[in-house]
Amino acid sequence: MAPSETDNFPSTPGKVKMDRSNYFGRVASRWHATASARLLSGSAILLALTLFVLFRISSYTVAGRYMTGANSVPIAFKPDHVWETRVRQSCLPKKDEGLIVLVTGAAGFVGTHVSLALKKRGDGVLGIDNFNSYYEVSLKRARQALLEKQEIFIIEGDINNKELLKTLFDLIQFTHLMHLAAQAGVRYAMQNPGSYVHSNIAGLITLLEVCKDANPQPAIVWASSSSVYGLNSKVPFSENDRTDQPASLYAATKKAGEEIAHTYNHIYGLSITGLRFFTVYGPWGRPDMAYFSFTRDILKGKPITIYQGSNKQDLARDFTYIDDVVKGCVASLDTAGMSTGSGGKKKGPAPLRIFNLGNTSPVTVPNLVSILEKHLKVKAKKNVIKMPRNGDVPFTHANVSLAHAQLGYNPTTNLEIGLKRFVKWYLSYHGLERPVKSRRL
Repeated sequence: MAPSETDNFPSTPGKVKMDRSNYFGRVASRWHATASARLLSGSAILLALTLFVLFRISSYTVAGRYMTGANSVPIAFKPDHVWETRVRQSCLPKKDEGLIVLVTGAAGFVGTHVSLALKKRGDGVLGIDNFNSYYEVSLKRARQALLEKQEIFIIEGDINNKELLKTLFDLIQFTHLMHLAAQAGVRYAMQNPGSYVHSNIAGLITLLEVCKDANPQPAIVWASSSSVYGLNSKVPFSENDRTDQPASLYAATKKAGEEIAHTYNHIYGLSITGLRFFTVYGPWGRPDMAYFSFTRDILKGKPITIYQGSNKQDLARDFTYIDDVVKGCVASLDTAGMSTGSGGKKKGPAPLRIFNLGNTSPVTVPNLVSILEKHLKVKAKKNVIKMPRNGDVPFTHANVSLAHAQLGYNPTTNLEIGLKRFVKWYLSYHGLERPVKSRRL
């Protein structure tokens, strides 16, 4: 299904310095509830999601076969020699002691960039993606073609297909799993909530089940989200801040994922690193994100919708350029300690980490639009309205000191430079020329 037309604002919580104590504190204070109510609601959401997941998983798997679709039609996975050869070749490192990484969501925005970065430095990389229609499949296919030119094979399959995953792990001894597959978007959850449970919870559990049974177990790095901070009012957001106030189902599934990761680390000795991304943007990005949809509509002369918070305060995001995020992902893989289990049995404590990957400098949406107008040389038609209750939050702001200390993470790309690069890619990808003079600013 295509994303909602209202998905014109970043769904996952990036460079203009702002007053942290006043501006963001005033906005956030309006989102407070009592401590007991927050704790109760958070616990209730996690319990409901857990029960729903157990029900969904039971309907997906029957006698080891993957069940999919409304009619639960079983899909038998039967690899052939050609398929196995492509898998092995894609996983072959080009350097001594190179990693062998399975990247889920490899045809996605971040997945494509991470896969390319790993392959470029000589690691073995295999991708998996289900090519769903949440946004234009043609863009995902174009990314796939980009990866295939670098000899990266993407398997078209679902991460809930345990039979497929077990076949891969029997065939290849992966050193790492880079789990980036997910159902993204805050507002789409109001249309298709089941897809979030299917991908973000059931899919994660299926992957962890296969990883914990592997011998040896791979180290796991996966994409959580800054959305887990929800209605938190303390800024900037730090990893030890409370995350029991999700503002959306998307955020709740990511929070549930963090708790599930803790469980598998504790019981099975899996080395797990979670990454809380803050509004990632750049070339080959997601069409449902604000910077992308704004660019498209501005060039077409269509009005764009800009939301405002209470008291007409501008919303803001910690926009983080894709190259900076990729460096954080690769550093997380490189520093991930080994899993300590074998065949589902834990032999000792294993690393369990969580990091913010943001830009540290929130930018308001009107400033984002102004930068796009400058690079597109087109004046935007703006429709400014009050933010509806659709799961969005008024601001995001990352504290990345922990990632800096442990990963060497140091974002260097501001929004001005990042959007300039994005616009250049967008015009090239769509075969567009610069707007004619009559439409210029």
